[in-house]
Amino acid sequence: LLQIPDPTYALYAKGKLPKEGIPGVAIVGARKCTPYGQEMALDYGKYLAEHGVQIISGMARGIDGAGQRGALDGGGMTFGVLGCGVDICYPRDHIGLYMDIQRSGGILSEQRPGRPPLPMYFPMRNRIISGLSDFVLVMEARERSGSLITADQALEQGKDVYALPGPVTSQLSRGC
Repeated sequence: LLQIPDPTYALYAKGKLPKEGIPGVAIVGARKCTPYGQEMALDYGKYLAEHGVQIISGMARGIDGAGQRGALDGGGMTFGVLGCGVDICYPRDHIGLYMDIQRSGGILSEQRPGRPPLPMYFPMRNRIISGLSDFVLVMEARERSGSLITADQALEQGKDVYALPGPVTSQLSRGC
């Protein structure tokens, strides 16, 4: 993370940190995704984890959580980068995922423990997601979305960005 523009001052962790020398892939996408997008995120997360790739994401509803659940199903390591303190599970309904990630990976944030999830923290956390990854996989995204912020930051960091094809008529394929 020292190599990215605007590096973090500190990084708090619950669980482990990503291992250097092991490839990392960010799986990001729409919170309100299609069943197709969710299935593909789960499948890609599992496949990549089974082949020794660490999965980095934001633990959000939809694509992020599905990719991370896939990594866990594949017996791999995954890391959730939060837009709040590491001691706060956000979204709250991902408490099971939050606990499971800590057993085989880690929960990470530049926000101090106790800091609530605020909208301004989420674009900031996206640079950490891309910074910890070797490349970014955008599964589904609207034309204007947080996933594209992550993709833009990855490109600025010199990383490759890949996108899942979808129906050209779908709003969730426009960002891809």
